[in-house]
Amino acid sequence: MIQKLFQIDAFADQVYSGNPAAVCILENWIEDSVMQNIAMENNLAETAFAVKDGSKYIIRWFTPELEVDLCGHATLATAFVIFNYYNHADSFIHFFSPKSGNLLVEKSDNGLLIMDFPTDEIKPVEPIDSMNEAIGKNPVKTFKGKTDFLLIYSNQEEIEQLNPNFFLLNQVEARGVIVTAPGNHVDFVSRFFAPRCGVSEDPVTGSAHTSLIPYWSKVLGKSTLRAKQLSIRGGEIHCEFLGNRVKIAGKAVPYLKGEIII
Repeated sequence: MIQKLFQIDAFADQVYSGNPAAVCILENWIEDSVMQNIAMENNLAETAFAVKDGSKYIIRWFTPELEVDLCGHATLATAFVIFNYYNHADSFIHFFSPKSGNLLVEKSDNGLLIMDFPTDEIKPVEPIDSMNEAIGKNPVKTFKGKTDFLLIYSNQEEIEQLNPNFFLLNQVEARGVIVTAPGNHVDFVSRFFAPRCGVSEDPVTGSAHTSLIPYWSKVLGKSTLRAKQLSIRGGEIHCEFLGNRVKIAGKAVPYLKGEIII
């Protein structure tokens, strides 16, 4: 079986930046083990698989080690592929995730792809000593969402200087750990660590912003925000808080189009 595969840099306006994701638009679902092996072989933070189902696309995401409940940058990359390579005439794509429900992506006139995702519910929790030791600096506040911890710090420089112990962080019972603070030139900055998923530090994490946007919207008293993820590749995210939904927007650029043999 020959399968088309695309590699797209998401949350980027030029290649070699943002967060790379692989995308496979399948005719029919293949075995989970095969999708996991493809993701492992790609060795990217995420590989997205989608199958057209009537007017919508069913979507799933795999890291090199496991399937995850939600992935923003790979959804953005999948939308880019469908808009540009699969003759999708509408300006909207309706995705459905068996784990996260309805996800919408709109193509704007200025090149932004705007994702409409459910808001994560975060709750304050007591500090966790082992996690703080792994991160290397105690946060001001600690929250827990559906799959991730959210750690709040005082300023951008603290986020930039973090150098986690990934061996210790791998012991934390969560998909990943988001660290965030007010930004110097944007509303907020963040980084995302997920060694349990096989991704020590993710370059730009759309799904983390389902937790970040509601927090910073309430703290800053504004519904529209600009954010930056401070990884080596980096990425800028346009954000909007809509109550039980958030909008997460960015651009994407193609890096690779090819075929794999299954």
